Amino acid sequence: MTVTNDINLASAMAAFEAKHFSRAMQLFTPIAESGDADAQHRVAIMFQNGLGVARNCPQAVKWMKAAAEQGHALAQHGVGFMYLEGECVDQNSAEAVKWFRLAAEQGLAGSQTTLAMMYEQGNGIAQDLEEAKKWYAKAGF
Repeated sequence: MTVTNDINLASAMAAFEAKHFSRAMQLFTPIAESGDADAQHRVAIMFQNGLGVARNCPQAVKWMKAAAEQGHALAQHGVGFMYLEGECVDQNSAEAVKWFRLAAEQGLAGSQTTLAMMYEQGNGIAQDLEEAKKWYAKAGF
């Protein structure tokens, strides 16, 4: 990333954190288009929730998956949540398991907990109480 992109990313993050979502979207979009996973994740969140832009599920899925496919753990969790809840995509628990596992393996406690619950309930994957215990333990339970 260039110094200019670093400055723009910092400005975009500041706008996002200040809840100036329209400005954040303007700043994040070119950075997301250049392939930055953090920017892609933030753009996805804004499209998913209608923050600073009209809610747009196809764009939310596009950007969330772009970041997730680069190994961005929060985006992987986001894709898992979309599939688990059927938000912006057709509900698919097995696909949710796949994405939660990727984030869980990177140490994301929320994904570890969700994956544990899915094993415990047999939701999207064969019920396996030992595997559920393992993921709960990794999440700190």
